[in-house]
Amino acid sequence: MKFLRNLLDKQEHLLFKKGAKLEKLFPLYEAGDTFFFTPGDVTKNASHVRDAVDLKRIMTVVVVALFPAIAMAMYNTGLQMHRAAAGGAAALDTWQTKAMEAMGLALDPGNVWACVVHGALYYLPILIVTLAVGGGVEAVFSIVRKHDINEGFLVTWMLFPLIVPATIPLWQVALGIAFGVFFGKEIFGGTGMNILNPALTARAFLFFAYPGQISGDKVWIAAQTSPDGYSGATLLADSAAYHAQAGGPGVVGMLEAKVGWMNAFLGTIPGSMGETSTLACLLGAVLLLVTGVGSWRIMGSLAAGSFCAATLLSSVGSTTNPLMNLPFHWHVVLGGWAFGAVFMATDPVSAAQTNKGKYIYGFLIGVLAIFVRVLNPAYPEGMMLAILFMNVFAATIDHYVVKVNIRRRKARYAAS
Repeated sequence: MKFLRNLLDKQEHLLFKKGAKLEKLFPLYEAGDTFFFTPGDVTKNASHVRDAVDLKRIMTVVVVALFPAIAMAMYNTGLQMHRAAAGGAAALDTWQTKAMEAMGLALDPGNVWACVVHGALYYLPILIVTLAVGGGVEAVFSIVRKHDINEGFLVTWMLFPLIVPATIPLWQVALGIAFGVFFGKEIFGGTGMNILNPALTARAFLFFAYPGQISGDKVWIAAQTSPDGYSGATLLADSAAYHAQAGGPGVVGMLEAKVGWMNAFLGTIPGSMGETSTLACLLGAVLLLVTGVGSWRIMGSLAAGSFCAATLLSSVGSTTNPLMNLPFHWHVVLGGWAFGAVFMATDPVSAAQTNKGKYIYGFLIGVLAIFVRVLNPAYPEGMMLAILFMNVFAATIDHYVVKVNIRRRKARYAAS
C-alpha cells in the first residue's frame, strides 16, 4: 500500500496540483485517492471532530448492508431464468444463456452456483452502466463546480440496479440514472442538498416514461419482455387482478397456493432484482441499526403506519378489490416494501432530520405505501411513490417540529 500511496502522491504533484496541466480534473484524482486512503489534509486549528463517523464510513456501511440483497438478486434472477427454461420458455436465446453454455453450466434451477452466475450476467451490466453514466454525470458536475466527488453516488450506484427488472434495456438504465443524478441530486447542489432520493427519482422517471419495461403491473418473470418472451404479472399485480370464485379461496389463499408466504419472504419470486427478498433486507437492516447508520425511528414508524393502514383496509374488506383483503404480513413480503423501508426511506439526506419528524415521516410513508397499493388499480406498488412524496415534505415536517419545540421552550422559560 505504501507503493500505491507514493504513486498517487507523485501523480498529484505532476499532474493535478494547482497550476498543473490536469488541474481541472483534480476531482477525479481525489475520488480515486480517497477511495483507497483517508484524506491527508488536516486542520491547523482545533478540528471540533466529535467522532470517527464521516460520509465515507456511512456510505460504506450502507453498501455492506446491501450485500445480502445483491447476492439474492443474482441468485433469484438466475433461478427465474432456469425455471423458465425448464418450463420451455422460448425467449431464452440470449447472450447470457449462450455464455452459460460456453462456461459449461446447465440451466438447472437446483444448481445454486449456476443460478448465481446466470443472474450476475444480468446484474453486472446494469451495475457497470449505472457507474459509467451516473458517475460520469457526477464527475462532470464536480469538475465544473470545482469540488470533490462525494461518496454519496457510491450508494446510488449500488441501489439503482437492485430496483429495476433484470431484463431492462441498458439504454434505459443509462437514461434513467442520468436523469436521477441530474434532476434528483445535482440540480439541487449535490450530495447533502438534494431533497429527493436519486435512485428512486431515476426509477420513477423510467416508470412513467417506459412503463412497459419497468411497470409494477407487468415486469419480467424469467426472460426478455418481448412479444414472444416469457413475461407476466408480479404477485402484487396478480393479487390486484384476482377475482375469487364463489366458494373458492380468497386472495390470501391464492397467494399461499401459488408461492407460499415463506417463499415470498425468502425472495424466490419474480420482481425487481433486489426487492424480492425480505430476509435479505432484514439482514441489511440489522447492520444499519447496529451501526446507527439507519434510523430505527423511521423503520419502526413506517412498519407501524403500514400495519395500521393494512389492518384498517382489510377490516373493511371488499368484494371487488382483492388487495383490500390483504393482511399486513403479506404486504411486507410483496413488492418493494421491505427494500424501501430499510434502504430508501432511511436515506439520511432526503429523510426527516429531527427525531419527532422521523416518526411522522416514517408513519406517513407506511400509510401512503399501502393506500397507493390498494386503492390505485393502475399501480399495485406504492412504496416508491410514497417515499418520493414524503421526501418533498420532509423539510416541512422538520420545520414545524422545530417551530413547536421553540414555542414550547419559550412558554417554559416565560413561566419560570
